[in-house]
Amino acid sequence: MTSEELPEWLGGWCARHLGHEPESVLFQQRSISAVFGLRLTDGRDVVVKAREDDGRTAACVAVQVRLARRGFPCPLPITPVSAVGELGVHAEEFRPGGEMLRGDSPEIAVRYAKVFARLMAELAELWELAGLVELAEPSEAPFVPFAPFGPFGPPLPNPRWARWDHTDPGLWPSIAVLDERDQSAVPAYVVETAERARACLLAADLPCVLGHADFEAQNLRWRDGEVWAVHDWDSLAWQPEAALVGAACGTFSTVSPPTLAPVESSAAFLTAYQEFRGRTFTARERKVAWAASLWPALHNARWEALFGDAPVCGDEVREQGPERLRRANA
Repeated sequence: MTSEELPEWLGGWCARHLGHEPESVLFQQRSISAVFGLRLTDGRDVVVKAREDDGRTAACVAVQVRLARRGFPCPLPITPVSAVGELGVHAEEFRPGGEMLRGDSPEIAVRYAKVFARLMAELAELWELAGLVELAEPSEAPFVPFAPFGPFGPPLPNPRWARWDHTDPGLWPSIAVLDERDQSAVPAYVVETAERARACLLAADLPCVLGHADFEAQNLRWRDGEVWAVHDWDSLAWQPEAALVGAACGTFSTVSPPTLAPVESSAAFLTAYQEFRGRTFTARERKVAWAASLWPALHNARWEALFGDAPVCGDEVREQGPERLRRANA
């Protein structure tokens, strides 16, 4: 792809916010977000991200810049979020290199759990330093260390694949592209598993914390045995720690298409996470973790069924759902 094939707004946006227009395109990815790797006319390599702004993007970027400044291995945002029509757009440094760590064995799970424990510890300390309290409005935050990124509050609403805590009518969160399709295509076992898992999650009534809700192999890069970069920070969520850890223990091995790690590997992830964090989950938290381990796969299984895709997550939910629900006491 050449710079002439980029969206019309992108060249002007780069000139205004980065001082130079794109000269060439390093890569382009499109999913929920559009991501453009660009070389500017001054020789800099940057990444520009654009997504429909549902009100959470600025908070996610504000958190990311603080993490990067603290030395956590993630790209440093170099602009705040600005509006382009209905899109929220920002730029960050290009952090190339590293490789994906593939596999879903218990040994691989422990390596991912170590990174997730570090990530959650950094976020907890960052939240404490910011002087914020649960559900505080951004305007109430007294701590603004990195202007113009400003203070931040909880990045709500939570990402749609993690939004078991929604207040929409019915079982699933409202997602137009899914809701407009024939719901009878979703297998009964997917619906039943989702109902039982969500009931367990909602009944727990645990405090919320900041966490990464898309902790998948495809969003991390490794170098010399150590994590080199964690990406996809617009997937931050505000949920109980046990639910965030549970979701991560189910998704950590995903490259593409989405899948569900083996039960024994999820168990290894949960055990290792608690050891690395230096705290033991309560019985209630362990149940929440196992229930949450199913939710991303349930979201994906519903998507597969509604779009007629191969039932990768659907098959995993059918096979693993009963055991995960048993461990959740759901």
